[in-house]
Amino acid sequence: MAEDYYKILGVDKSAGPEDIKKAYRKLALKYHPDRNPDNKKAEEKFKKISEAYAVLGDPEKRKQYDSFGSDMFSQQFSQEDIFRGFDLNEVLRGFGFSFGGLGGKRRRTYTFKGADPFSEIFGAELGKQQQIARKGEDIQYNISITLEESAFGADKKLSVKKKGGTEEINIKIPPGISAGKKLRLAGKGLPGTGGGPPGNLYLRINIVSHPIFARDGDDIYMEKSISFSQATLGTSIDVPTLGGPGKRIKISAGTQNNTKIRMKGFGIPHLKGKGKGDQYVKITVTIPKKLTNEQTRLIKNLSEEGL
Repeated sequence: MAEDYYKILGVDKSAGPEDIKKAYRKLALKYHPDRNPDNKKAEEKFKKISEAYAVLGDPEKRKQYDSFGSDMFSQQFSQEDIFRGFDLNEVLRGFGFSFGGLGGKRRRTYTFKGADPFSEIFGAELGKQQQIARKGEDIQYNISITLEESAFGADKKLSVKKKGGTEEINIKIPPGISAGKKLRLAGKGLPGTGGGPPGNLYLRINIVSHPIFARDGDDIYMEKSISFSQATLGTSIDVPTLGGPGKRIKISAGTQNNTKIRMKGFGIPHLKGKGKGDQYVKITVTIPKKLTNEQTRLIKNLSEEGL
């Protein structure tokens, strides 16, 4: 389970930007690497609070984090995504840190790039280690899910082949995910070498065909056939819904072939945000291929009346 950024900074979810900034400044002063030389625990703490601030200190990233939740956010966004546009030099300078470090004895320039955005924070010695340590390779898999699973989410298991055997991995499919989207499972790729971190597992979503419904964005479509008399005179019919009970809808008198009837809110849940798409029922009017003698007589009478 991913760690809660609010808990890392020790603030409530309702905290304002200034409260978040103050909380980060207090923790950054305490765990800054220049105050804790060769202290691995402090180093890891500084990384975590900086990551938390990079997200919660940015209105757009915080909005996405609150929308997804910590687990799904960590699957969708890499550290490179999280630290994109985050200038630690500017942040620390704004908090009153000396640009050359807390004590001014050595000059540091913090840049965030690559798989480990903190690789330049902790001095040249770490850089030497990283010449040997290598991040594990990423793995890419295709995974097929049903239309219902794409709409309502699901818990699935995947057997991933790795060097030395097969690993069973639990996967949480988020409600509303669409075909072609990728899920990122951090650290579930191949192991690193020389103490390097493992790679990531990327799952490309494929949705299998449904016998009734077709999906377009967050809307779903289906067809329903009615008779000529039903289309002409009007009627009510029962139609299925995705994952729920059927619903009775009204067919107005004079409904034309290929008319689409909208059922608001009966589609796919929106992946980013609240609400659902719609369900559309395409009405097809069935023309009989064979008629009885009585039906033929009645149709002729209607024809004579101009129908």
